[in-house]
Amino acid sequence: MIGEVPNTYVGQRFTSRRLAHEAGIHRPLIAGICGVKKNGAESIVVSGGYKDDEDYGDVIIYTGHGGQDSSKNQVSDQTIDDSGNAALVTSYLEGLPVRVLRGAHAGSEWAPDEGYRYDGLFRVTSYGSKLGIDGFLIWQFRLEAHEGTLLPTRVQQEELPTDEGRLAPTDAGNVPAGAESPGRVTTTVQRIVRSSAVTRQVKAWHENRCQICALRIDVPGGSYSEGAHIQALGSPHNGPDVIGNVLCLCPNCHVMFDAGAIVLSDELTVIRGGVESGSLRTHPRHIIDLNCVRQHRDRWRA
Repeated sequence: MIGEVPNTYVGQRFTSRRLAHEAGIHRPLIAGICGVKKNGAESIVVSGGYKDDEDYGDVIIYTGHGGQDSSKNQVSDQTIDDSGNAALVTSYLEGLPVRVLRGAHAGSEWAPDEGYRYDGLFRVTSYGSKLGIDGFLIWQFRLEAHEGTLLPTRVQQEELPTDEGRLAPTDAGNVPAGAESPGRVTTTVQRIVRSSAVTRQVKAWHENRCQICALRIDVPGGSYSEGAHIQALGSPHNGPDVIGNVLCLCPNCHVMFDAGAIVLSDELTVIRGGVESGSLRTHPRHIIDLNCVRQHRDRWRA
């Protein structure tokens, strides 16, 4: 289950991992990351398990899984293909929320005094690799609390480390929390649209390859594309959040499409700047709603 769990609340305390498991907050009894590459990470536990972790309350620099011995020393390189690490990459690429469960330990002022505490939804805003304290390659993920996830004290952005820009902070305070109803979320780092089941299906059919320019953006651990609604969601356009109203686009084509620099004909010809420039890439199961195409085109008609 991605996102909130029914009948739980931020700040809820658990005396053991078993009770957090039974509540559905974090299902594994040992592993610190719950999730797989296909679906993304459901939850993580922050409990001092990796010496390279950094906890700043609203921001967590979380070390991925793998390469440790029984004494919690890093004895080999981590890989981005590890199931838990790959799940966090998917959460980043798809803009999916991750539940955070903090456990008591001496390494963080944000940890509970005892047991475990559910600290709400965070989003993965960046990730990268580096040599860890023990001299082996580790993967780290920057997670930032969703708007509305209130911790005991808010950490000011200027106090947060940038790690030479690799895990630089975003303006998390301006990021909408999102909802099940149609909506779009933007950040100051990159234009990630939080995927609904509809947009994820469209992107899966096209294997994250842009339907307009055929670009596929490959990154360590996966690939990135955006789900673009043909007829815009929300007032005054009120487009539906359905398969026929979604395209799989690269960020550049998404911006041009949203701004009217690209429109489609009823034959699904791509018209860029008033000039035909090829046909929209299609998939046999992805049937485009021509009513949405016409609404988008009419919206930008000179």
